[in-house]
Amino acid sequence: MLPFDYVRAADVDEAVNLLAADPSASYLAGGTTQLDLMKDGVLGPERLVDITRLPLRGITRSDGALHVGALTTMEELAADSAVERALPIVRQALLLGASTQLRNMATVGGNLLQRARCRYFRDPTVPECNKRDPGSGCAAVEHSARMHAVLGVSEKCIAVHASDLAVALVALDATVHLQGIPGRRSVPLTQFYRESGASPDVENVLVHGELITGVTIPMPPAAAASHYLKVRDRASYEFALASAGVVLVTREGTVEQARVALGGVASKPWRCLEAEQILTGSPATEETFREAASASVQGAWTVPGTAFKVELAQRTLVRALRTVSGVTP
Repeated sequence: MLPFDYVRAADVDEAVNLLAADPSASYLAGGTTQLDLMKDGVLGPERLVDITRLPLRGITRSDGALHVGALTTMEELAADSAVERALPIVRQALLLGASTQLRNMATVGGNLLQRARCRYFRDPTVPECNKRDPGSGCAAVEHSARMHAVLGVSEKCIAVHASDLAVALVALDATVHLQGIPGRRSVPLTQFYRESGASPDVENVLVHGELITGVTIPMPPAAAASHYLKVRDRASYEFALASAGVVLVTREGTVEQARVALGGVASKPWRCLEAEQILTGSPATEETFREAASASVQGAWTVPGTAFKVELAQRTLVRALRTVSGVTP
């Protein structure tokens, strides 16, 4: 690990000012991913601004929404009574996303900012990585790519977004709140992340110095059922090969409202608007679910190692839809 300076911020304004004034600085919260990347030599901030004692922790409910401070831990959010009662999709994503030890350290804000789980991005000895070194190429396109993405990608980068929680929150139309030098702003989570596109190294809309201060999660209708399904190689401590977050309101066998997002298969948490359009107003049947699943992977871009994910994503979504609707194949 490279040497770095360390400073603890006394309040949000100080934290923002310290970071904005130093292009080489980074925030430090739970550090469960960041410190690993620093040890591997992928990240080398010259200064860490510790924000762990800022007043950005806690969960409140008002105006039909849950308001979560960015420094709230994953475990605290999973244990919240409102989440357990009304947001099973969020609780399931949290419990499936990390071990208890990690959930007690990792913060909600940090989880949303997880870096790609690409083996080539995380290995500085591999020179071809547009995410780490723009313009150098993408090693995953030519080599082993089983864990990589098929949506929102191109030959420039096929790294997959890693957060389970982000998939659930995208399905719920959550909003992330930011504070920077110009002031405060709120961004829908569906607009927070960027696809790999021409600039794989730019993963979200944050500008240097901006800090995530909280997340607002709209509560779904009382009649809604939700579920987060994660398909992986082993039952614990493993990242998704494919996942699906689903929120449905059905009445007398017809889907009245639908929210769908995919994970493990895209460069960002992937909201499936086409699938939602097919589901809404249609009968809750196996045929409808398969049609929606097919629409969710339109435009997939694959290499030999990732082609299987197109079918896997569809099967994962169909299974999640069956679970929330009670429909049997």
